[in-house]
Amino acid sequence: MKERTVLVTGTAGFIGNHLALRLLQDGARVIGLDNVNAYYDVRLKEARLERLKPYEGFTEVRASLEDAEGMAALFDEREPDIVIHLAAQAGVRYSLEAPFDYVSSNITGFLSVLEACRHRRPEHLIYASTSSVYGLNGRMPFTVHDGTAHQVSLYAATKRGNEAMAHSYAHLFAVPVTGLRFFTVYGPWGRPDMALFKFARAILAGEPIEIYNHGRMKRDFTYVGDIVENIVRLIDHAPAPDPDWDAMAPDPATSPTGPYRLFNIGNAQPENLMRYVEVLEQALGREADKRFLDMQPGDVAETWADVEDLVATTGHRPATSIEDGVSAFVTWYRDYYGV
Repeated sequence: MKERTVLVTGTAGFIGNHLALRLLQDGARVIGLDNVNAYYDVRLKEARLERLKPYEGFTEVRASLEDAEGMAALFDEREPDIVIHLAAQAGVRYSLEAPFDYVSSNITGFLSVLEACRHRRPEHLIYASTSSVYGLNGRMPFTVHDGTAHQVSLYAATKRGNEAMAHSYAHLFAVPVTGLRFFTVYGPWGRPDMALFKFARAILAGEPIEIYNHGRMKRDFTYVGDIVENIVRLIDHAPAPDPDWDAMAPDPATSPTGPYRLFNIGNAQPENLMRYVEVLEQALGREADKRFLDMQPGDVAETWADVEDLVATTGHRPATSIEDGVSAFVTWYRDYYGV
């Protein structure tokens, strides 16, 4: 990565911050773009950014993706070789409360990125999608080669929209673009609106935790280090049109006309939610007061990633156990919050 300039959007966010730190350690120049909004604790976002500032190769840019002219000017000035777009309005449940925020950030914001890439021609655009796009699909494990027509939250719908937008730009303008469907990412410096963070905070405070669908949930919990490792490895694997694509049996993961590709990034090992809670209890040394609730709108009962395409391309199979990953999170949480 030495001597390359990488634009990472969302560097005050969970995955973007881990990725930017890794790229800086690998010798890349990183332009970190974030608007540091108040969706959750801004102090945590600022603390993440402090991890990047000691590196000479880091340039911080505070801006909103929706500012298309500002994005174009940034591309003109900095001329990034690689663009990794991780900034988004995240969260399934919040999308029921603030739908316009999701369209503004995830649709309009992504369009600004695509337009800048169309005109300034970086080597590769990599962007974050989500396992939530699988929606009502019940065939497990989820594969990028299956269709995704029935999302159950607006958050998922905007991410599926991103995939369609990306394909159109690959087809029309030959923008090399790779979409990554992340599966339940967790780890140190995580998001306070995610289950692991909320559970740890409540357990340590002696408060009950809320467990949806009465605990009958499975998730393909994926450690943030495995996400970062695969993103870094994918940088040099810009896609090409698929010569074997068949219009009579269309493959959603590739394109016959544009440099377009989709991958799952997951641990490929769904875990019962109650086992996840048990591992957290063991790491904290405390038992949770559990309150069991019905399934929440926009949620799904199970996720499970087929990652064989990813492994064939990158040579890396996500494999961090929840025991190791949750332990790392708890160590960070206790240190960061002094508990």
